[in-house]
Amino acid sequence: MHTPTPTDPRRQARPGSPRPTAADLAAAAGRTLPDVIAPGLAVLFCGINPGLLSAAVGHHFARPGNRFWPTLHRSGFTDRQLLPQEQSDLLDLGLGVTNVAARATARADELNTAELIEGAGILRRKVARYRPRWVAVLGIGAYRTAFGAADAVIGAQDNPLAGARVWVLPNPSGLNAHYPPPRLAAEFAALREAAFDPADRS
Repeated sequence: MHTPTPTDPRRQARPGSPRPTAADLAAAAGRTLPDVIAPGLAVLFCGINPGLLSAAVGHHFARPGNRFWPTLHRSGFTDRQLLPQEQSDLLDLGLGVTNVAARATARADELNTAELIEGAGILRRKVARYRPRWVAVLGIGAYRTAFGAADAVIGAQDNPLAGARVWVLPNPSGLNAHYPPPRLAAEFAALREAAFDPADRS
C-alpha cells in the first residue's frame, strides 16, 4: 500500500477544470490522494479510501453525492459549505482529511481486510507524527475491520490512537440511507462540541 505524501492542496486543479471523462476515472484507479494535514489539528477526518473522482481531480470527497462538505457546514464546523477544491481552507479551522486506505477504488468494498488493517497502522504512525486532538473515522464498518473493534458503535471510542482521541462517524456517502442529512449533521455536531470544548483542550 502506498502512503500519500502531504502536499499543498492549493496546487491541485482549479475550479472550472474540465470534468473527468470515463477514461480519466478508469485511469485514477489505484492512485493515492494527498492528505490535508498539519501538526496539532483539532480534528483529523479519516475517510475509508478515495473514490475515483476524488483521485482524478485531487480533492477529497469530490463526488457530488457525497455529503461530507454539506454536513461540515450543517454541523457548524464551517460557516459556509466549502467546495472540494477549497479543502485547504480546513487547515485554518484546525481540521484535516486523510484516509484509512490510500488506494482509490470505485467502491469502498473493493478494499480487502488486509488493506484496511495495514492502513490502520499507517494512520497510527501519521497521528503520532501530526498529533491531532481527535481522529474522526468516517464509517463504522471500516473502523471495526481496520482496528479489530467488532463491538464499536458510532461516537467517541474508549481506546485512543497514538495519543489522539477517536470518534467514529457515519459514512457520509449518499448511499448511506441509515443517516438522512439531519441525523448525519447531528452526529457531526456532537463531535464538534467535544472537539472544541475548552475543557477538552490538552
